[in-house]
Amino acid sequence: MQNIFKVIYISICVLIGTTHAIQAQITDQMLKTVSDNTPDTRSSKQVTDHLTISGYIEAYYGYDFSNPGNHSRPGFVYSYNRHNEVNINLGFIKAAYATDNLRANIAIMTGTYANANLATEPGVLKNIFEANIGAKISKQKNIWIDAGIFASHIGFESAIGKDCWNLTRSILADNSPYYESGVKVSYKSDNEKWFVSGLVLNGWQHIQRANDNNTPALGHQLSYKPTSKITLNSSSFVGSDTPDSIRQMRYFHNLYSIFQLHEKFGIILGFDIGFQQKSKGSNTYNTWFSPIVQTRYDLFSKSTIAMRFEYYSDVNGVIILTGTPNGFQTYGYSLNLDYKIAENMLWRIEGKCFSSMEKIFILHNKPNNKNYVLTTSLAVSF
Repeated sequence: MQNIFKVIYISICVLIGTTHAIQAQITDQMLKTVSDNTPDTRSSKQVTDHLTISGYIEAYYGYDFSNPGNHSRPGFVYSYNRHNEVNINLGFIKAAYATDNLRANIAIMTGTYANANLATEPGVLKNIFEANIGAKISKQKNIWIDAGIFASHIGFESAIGKDCWNLTRSILADNSPYYESGVKVSYKSDNEKWFVSGLVLNGWQHIQRANDNNTPALGHQLSYKPTSKITLNSSSFVGSDTPDSIRQMRYFHNLYSIFQLHEKFGIILGFDIGFQQKSKGSNTYNTWFSPIVQTRYDLFSKSTIAMRFEYYSDVNGVIILTGTPNGFQTYGYSLNLDYKIAENMLWRIEGKCFSSMEKIFILHNKPNNKNYVLTTSLAVSF
């Protein structure tokens, strides 16, 4: 109980400090308006007609009731993965250039997300959030070819916390690609209801191709938005994450639907399933899968609550290796409260529980099949 009060206390301190900062910012803006009768109406992000500068930063504090001595949360958690310390999950500065037929993006990042998710990338590649260029290849239709490093085409949760319904990421989001590198061709229909893309990638969440792996990976994304309140999406990955000498082909599919059932209430239904060869040339496969349900409800104009129920099964340890007889078979439950302090500032607090078939967690210094964590965060975009 003392630890719960600690998280709440830190959250209150963050809110109080933020409120004072906002008051000071408003005062400065009022003085500027008085002294300047012709304020610049151009957005502060817009550097030129074609160049835009933006940024994002999210600080967080999490308390894992397992109380790990190394301050690291379980190995399958890659976002908000530090215990009992104030840290930055993700912060980046982005420059975007766009004309009618050209586009380019580059974003440099820092944070514990980068440390965990890009641990295998060499040198300065660890700090690249996005770097890509694209060209429109049709005069009549919205068809583009893009190359470089970009956000994954898989899943409805991204690395940017403010864009996700829950504070922390789901098990399936943390254990499928957040980013990818390669080439993609995409098409968006004139009525913007259909989006389709085909991809050739360097692998399963790789910027630099894995050693001794020369097997190109392929992917697709098909999205349909019949109305502004419904999104249906299908995404896939086909490739190998192993050296060619022991090549084990991986086939993965992600399916999700987003329904805004009411102006205040929405629901997401998702399902991931993957198959990987047990050995090179084998006709037998190891399988993993994960269903998920998320809901969000707007309490007031600035406050929302969101819930998540998920299950992740990886008996053979293809993605999450436990070394236990039944592998990784875990339920997850999350509940969070969000408060929009300002148009570009979001405070959140979330409680999460994992419940596993095997005793893969630690609680009260003993093996346990339960894991509990409280997390609070403050995100600012500009």
